[in-house]
Amino acid sequence: MGRCVAVDFANKGMSDMSTDELLRKIEEKRALIGVVGLGYVGLPLAVEKAKAGYPVIGFDIQQKRVDMVNQGVNYIGDVVDEDLKELVQQGRLRATSDYSHIREVDAVAICVPTPLDKYQQPNISYVKGSTREIAKYLHPGMLVVLESTTYPGTTEEVVRPILEETGLKVGRDFHLAYSPERVDPGNKEYNTKNTPKVVGGVTPACTRVAAMLYRQVLEGEVFEVSSPAVAEMEKILENTFRNINIALANEMAILCHKMGIDIWEVIEAAKTKPYGFMAFYPGPGLGGHCIPIDPFYLTWKAREYKYHTRLIELAGEINNYMPEFVIERLMKILNRHGKPLNGSRVLLLGVAYKRDIDDMRESPVLEIIRLLEEYGANVKVSDPHIPSFRVGDRDYHSEPLTPELIERADAVVITTDHSAFDYRMIADRARVIFDTRNAMRGIGDIRGDYEKL
Repeated sequence: MGRCVAVDFANKGMSDMSTDELLRKIEEKRALIGVVGLGYVGLPLAVEKAKAGYPVIGFDIQQKRVDMVNQGVNYIGDVVDEDLKELVQQGRLRATSDYSHIREVDAVAICVPTPLDKYQQPNISYVKGSTREIAKYLHPGMLVVLESTTYPGTTEEVVRPILEETGLKVGRDFHLAYSPERVDPGNKEYNTKNTPKVVGGVTPACTRVAAMLYRQVLEGEVFEVSSPAVAEMEKILENTFRNINIALANEMAILCHKMGIDIWEVIEAAKTKPYGFMAFYPGPGLGGHCIPIDPFYLTWKAREYKYHTRLIELAGEINNYMPEFVIERLMKILNRHGKPLNGSRVLLLGVAYKRDIDDMRESPVLEIIRLLEEYGANVKVSDPHIPSFRVGDRDYHSEPLTPELIERADAVVITTDHSAFDYRMIADRARVIFDTRNAMRGIGDIRGDYEKL
């Protein structure tokens, strides 16, 4: 937990007195906390801050989210339903779309989306928009923390100038820091509360105040770095590391298939080495809010320095190719049975980008569906976590996984290895199974034609 050190006000300037007052309010849980963006990052953060004893206001432009929070209705898998309901009933957490309430808060975290546009360039319009709203009500002594994943330099090159247009200055009148979100939807071991946090402020005092707040809220270590740019780059490094290693696993899967070697057995064997190896697994492509996107923030920023990030871009090419590779493999499997992909009934199991979650952001399954439709396949989908979704101009509805649905399919493709699927039933009923996740491992006898990625 953080600790506020006593100070001699007679020898302090106005900014020092403001800093110490904010530190006292944080330590005594009197600080009113704001969280802008109540999605996969913002709502869990708001809940943890309220559970730690702070009064919290959540801000979101989507009125539906605001209404659900105020009714105590949860919509994020990593938030416990009863926690949200209790916090709202106790008045410790409320939501609004009225940003004028920013004038009431002592500290605010920006947790809005930062997607890529169609040219693979960062879209930070949500960050800019949120910062402009905060700037309207910015007041002396306030702490602003950006948590949205972005390219190195965003905090000081984009957020800071917008806030300082008010006439208030970072380090003199208010505090500004960057602390990257570390959210892994569906992770049963690590969550917002117990995952270590990295914090980098524009000034040492900014870092100290932001770190103090996170130490009061979180159980994990709060690691202080020298600047927002270091913290921003750290986040990009985390996900670029995963992106590149998944690309290696995917390329090895392609090669192993050509050589008649089971890539999954290869990885299990390699995992026995207690040092120098970390297991990453192949799949139908990358999905989620970070790994497929974050490395391209750095690729874009590197152009400013006339540097070409070759390894990152090559990894992206390999990972982006995987949905096409899945279709090529499926075509060959069906061909063995005298069936073209055109007109074949293909049942996809799973739309979410990973197991046991309802998150389909950047899911490679969406591209697989698009390709299947392009080749004339008759596509059915079953996902217990996603009842309906849209690809292009077509709406899809998840169908219950029944023996009849499996038996009617010319091919069953396991695209997400949800634990709710009855793999024994799939093994007994399916004529053709293409398993892109190694979900059928340990099932035993499989009646139909079975292949793994």
